[in-house]
Amino acid sequence: MTSDFSRRHFLLTSAAAGLVPFALGLPAARAAAGGTVTLRLGDDLSNLDPAYRVGTVEGNILRAVCQQLARFKPGSLDWEPDAAKTITQNSDTEIEFELNPGQMFHGGYGEMTAEDVKFSFERFTKPDKTGAMVPYADDFAALDHVEVTGTYTGKLILKNPAPAIWTIGICDASGTILSKKAFEALGDKVATQAIGTGPYLFKEWKAREHVILAANPDYKGADTAPFAELTLKPIVENRTALLALMAGEVALTETDVTAEDELAKAKANGIETLKIDGIDYTWIAINVQKGPLADLKVRQAIRLGIDVQSILEGAYGGKVGRANALLAPALLGYWADAPVYNRDPAAAKALLAEAGQTGISLTFTCLNDAISQATAQIVQANLAEIGITLTINAIDPGAYWAMGSGDASKDLDLTLIPYTSKFDPGFQTQWFVSAQVGVWNWQRWKNAEFDTLHKEAGSTLDKAVRQEKYVRMQQLLDESASCVWITHGAHLFGYAKTLKPVMLPDGTDWQLRDFAPA
Repeated sequence: MTSDFSRRHFLLTSAAAGLVPFALGLPAARAAAGGTVTLRLGDDLSNLDPAYRVGTVEGNILRAVCQQLARFKPGSLDWEPDAAKTITQNSDTEIEFELNPGQMFHGGYGEMTAEDVKFSFERFTKPDKTGAMVPYADDFAALDHVEVTGTYTGKLILKNPAPAIWTIGICDASGTILSKKAFEALGDKVATQAIGTGPYLFKEWKAREHVILAANPDYKGADTAPFAELTLKPIVENRTALLALMAGEVALTETDVTAEDELAKAKANGIETLKIDGIDYTWIAINVQKGPLADLKVRQAIRLGIDVQSILEGAYGGKVGRANALLAPALLGYWADAPVYNRDPAAAKALLAEAGQTGISLTFTCLNDAISQATAQIVQANLAEIGITLTINAIDPGAYWAMGSGDASKDLDLTLIPYTSKFDPGFQTQWFVSAQVGVWNWQRWKNAEFDTLHKEAGSTLDKAVRQEKYVRMQQLLDESASCVWITHGAHLFGYAKTLKPVMLPDGTDWQLRDFAPA
């Protein structure tokens, strides 16, 4: 079987196939000031503790329920004070803040003070009760300590200059300010309850059914909640979510880029569309510690055996571009001269022969959505042609992302991984450092030079120096043949014309507190 089959076959069998007639009523989805609106989540909640969150689902909710010292302006990477009355960078290693007084935590947990800021931020700098650093420790890697100078005042004292601390620390989900009192009282329940001071309250979560955020009557900020309630409905399958949008059951959904033409035809029926070029990265991780995969030549053979272009056409309908390295073109550190590995079965077979490897059988683990499964089938067919038998293990998101806990990923062979990105390259590179083996480094690749460069690049303000270091890090990844890069993706949204959604330019970070009636 050749790679030519992929586009014809998978476009007929994936979520992109066919148009479905619909009538748009928008009963639950209609957005009106002071009313309710229902939005689709791509997955259910996993962990609402900012330091242990799984991804953007939790991050988006945390930024609506909690406050940061500063927040991104709507739709922008420019920032403005949030919980802070003032926040000033006095030097490369000192940031001073003063909180607005009277900001009360939900649930009767009292007023936000500088001690809460200290508690919230310093959690990222110390080992947890298991002796391990929290998964998002790198977001505040430069923080030495928070000096409390008054009830509402304090200073962030940094160990070194930190160009990313505003983008991926202070203004993002890791920068959400928790109630120390609530955290200590709730214990493990912090994973399922969010206590904050933001414009929305975390009202209710029914697993696999909905999350309800309600307007916070005690919120002291200027951007009060436009809706009485936001209902967030987890719908894992994109096709199901698209039909829910068309039926008026949800007012917004992200969907497969393959549905772009279909959504365009829905505009006459009250649906608007938005497409944002991605800075994310989807890749096939190869476990460098597992059996024959420990041999560099085997990994190189797999890389040459996979037809990435057929994946883009067959699984994504040709609607996204190709990735050749970790960092997207819009980011500092983009490696413009990264090699492009086109499929070469003969060269792949030769590498396997040099390695003395025959009869290799592997498992390909992926999410069970249509695009992932289409990708898996293309890879399965590709590798069969070079003598590698691949068994597909497509699983639901809960089981899939749980492999980031307790070293559950150690037995993986090949894994299709979609990761979301932030606007500083250090957020992307952090997941490939040696300390992340057993957490989110599922290819289990370790490299001391990479680890050192990651630290150095995150502690200099010189953009040219940072650029050089991030390119070198990607070269090291390339030399390891531990990653087969697929795409930086794109984000396609459909939403009711009665709604005004607000998102950051990456498309994955939703500013739910700013969603409003159109």
